[in-house]
Amino acid sequence: MHRELLKFSHCGWDIYCPCVPQQCPVCGEAAVSSWRLEEAPVSIPSPLVSGHSQPCSFVLRPTWGNFLGEYDGSADLHVGISSSTGTVYHYNESGVHKDSVGWEQSVSVPLVPAHQHALLHQWDSYLEEFSAADNWRPHRYQEADQNCYTFALTFINRVLLVQEKEPFSKEEFTARVHETACSQSADAPSREDICPLARNRNHLHS
Repeated sequence: MHRELLKFSHCGWDIYCPCVPQQCPVCGEAAVSSWRLEEAPVSIPSPLVSGHSQPCSFVLRPTWGNFLGEYDGSADLHVGISSSTGTVYHYNESGVHKDSVGWEQSVSVPLVPAHQHALLHQWDSYLEEFSAADNWRPHRYQEADQNCYTFALTFINRVLLVQEKEPFSKEEFTARVHETACSQSADAPSREDICPLARNRNHLHS
């Protein structure tokens, strides 16, 4: 887990950073000149982890740069799926990649609870077979609807199909990722409590 972050308010924005800058990164004015109590910095747990230390997970990072110091909140994000050993499989216009470095500052959502030994054992073979499919050739890439998120969500839904569970819609899984990331930084629940593949569908639609 990365060190804690500081959150402070300035010029109508909530700003997150490892330390308070002299100048506001949004407006360029002095960051500490006129703080009211509600604008003062507070320490919050960082949701950022190394994706390579998070096996069998959905991982997310900026397409370029990193979250701390470079991400402006509007740039593109990139996602992938980690193997049992932390290799991150991801897809872009040049095809499928398998990274052992480069995801050290990520948001991670664990997908498989520790007690599902059979699925954990088969995870890497599922991931390897899936990523070799023709659907993920470079020429199949489309920025809007055949992209890194399509790759990750289609894999997750393929695993759910094997488990005879209903698939996620894009909107539902996006909401689940947001919920999980927030709960990890706030309440630090157990892996079994937050894994999307462990949830019953009646819970998912609640």
